[in-house]
Amino acid sequence: MGKLLLRITSAIVGISVLFGTVAAAETLELIQLPTPKVEGGKPLMQVLKNRNSSRSFSPGDVPLQVLSNLLWAAFGINRPESGKRTAPSAVNWQEIDIYVATAGGLYLYDAKGNKFLRILSEDIRALTGRQSFVKEAPVNLIYVADFSRMTGTSQEDKDFYSAADVGFISENVYLFCSSEGLSTVVRGSIERTALAKAMKLRPEQKIILAQTIGYPKK
Repeated sequence: MGKLLLRITSAIVGISVLFGTVAAAETLELIQLPTPKVEGGKPLMQVLKNRNSSRSFSPGDVPLQVLSNLLWAAFGINRPESGKRTAPSAVNWQEIDIYVATAGGLYLYDAKGNKFLRILSEDIRALTGRQSFVKEAPVNLIYVADFSRMTGTSQEDKDFYSAADVGFISENVYLFCSSEGLSTVVRGSIERTALAKAMKLRPEQKIILAQTIGYPKK
């Protein structure tokens, strides 16, 4: 991805870069996320009771700390000694990448480094789904399978297992949002060809689903 520049001096700058509020930040290609907070939250049974899909979002930003916590819950590394994750992965392929579309651009979540890699500076939220709310909600996650990591298996199995793995990840996001008072909805209504082109994906990468996240509209 070329030479990465690491010039983040504070969490405030990181937030500004992420959501496009500092023009000078356009030269940055890497953002170090805050260490995820993995303690606390609501009891599991209460979270399950309140889990739901919502298509009503406030345009207000999701703080960088909350986003770091959310991405860790989604598919972060919970066993550093083995590199294994918070969601199961067939054959431990770990073939799913999470891209994050915000007003400030498109970012790739690097779970190992707890970082964002800037992919695009443009706001492509409107391309992440056919629904009207996607272009104004603060965060749209795009789940992309990289079939090149799924070695020794058929294309049918690649399609099946990558879809199953995204299901595990997206449900983790649902449970986190239920615990933290965020709204979310997972979506399959996507113009995948146009979005893949905008994201500059390789032929062996496939968009599976997208998921919108934000605070409830008041």
